Amino acid sequence: MSFKRKDLLGVASLSPEEIALILEAAEPFKEVSGREIKKVPALRGKTVVNLFFEPSTRTRTSFELAAKRLSADVVNFSPSSSSVVKGETLFDTARNIEFMQADILVLRHSSAGTAEILARNSRLSVINAGDGWHEHPTQALADLLTIQEKKGQVRDLQVAIVGDVAHSRVARSSIHALRKMGANVRVVGPPTMMPLFLHRLGVEVCHDFDKAIAGVDVVIMLRLQLERQGRSLFPSIREYARLYGLTSKRMQQAAMDVLVMHPGPVNRGVEISHEVVDSGSAVILDQVSNGVAVRMGLMYLLSQRN
Repeated sequence: MSFKRKDLLGVASLSPEEIALILEAAEPFKEVSGREIKKVPALRGKTVVNLFFEPSTRTRTSFELAAKRLSADVVNFSPSSSSVVKGETLFDTARNIEFMQADILVLRHSSAGTAEILARNSRLSVINAGDGWHEHPTQALADLLTIQEKKGQVRDLQVAIVGDVAHSRVARSSIHALRKMGANVRVVGPPTMMPLFLHRLGVEVCHDFDKAIAGVDVVIMLRLQLERQGRSLFPSIREYARLYGLTSKRMQQAAMDVLVMHPGPVNRGVEISHEVVDSGSAVILDQVSNGVAVRMGLMYLLSQRN
């Protein structure tokens, strides 16, 4: 099966076969990142533009490293020092980048659907690096690759996604990805942080973390996204940590070989304790490594279509 899409805008529209193809393409690039010379000529002559309208460390750096390891030319576009501050529209900015003969545009934006709008009106291959509360597809794919490596499969695993689901684009992409690949998903958090549509996605909704963690194979902890909430959805950070923070004591109720995941950045002592972050169950840094490989595999597949 070949990857026929021009863009990657979300996981919701991907088939299980397409997801498997991206993960398969990522595998050989893991070896590249372990070499002394971390380069292959797969994207030589191609140009990748990173256009980030929101702050980012891991995702932006991961995409930049992925493109450079594929030998692409990389441009990091900063809206704060561009014509956007003079009133230029995002559409016109993208059109200018397109007519500079770039090939792939990696976009992060605070508004849901922005990547899709640009993709429809541009010949560029657009990769959604996070759009509002909507999706963050490459993070979910990196997490899938991590689970697959550590557990041998995704199908039939019991996965708990815990925390501020309402404001998490990672949660939305992860739910779609995990369900499409056959995992059973349990979403855990306070009612004020649970969107009403969750039941339609085929997940179990729980509000008691101590009950929900029982026997799970994977726990994906989410950051408490205070900057997106706009108002307080919980009495205090301390109370949230008491009820929904992952501690060593809570870990004892999960499966013995449970994986602990977090898309980052990690707020130690809030959603997850210091001990758990640094434990052998945590695969957070594996997620980071696999993020580079997944983005390399994805850009390689998109470049083959071009």
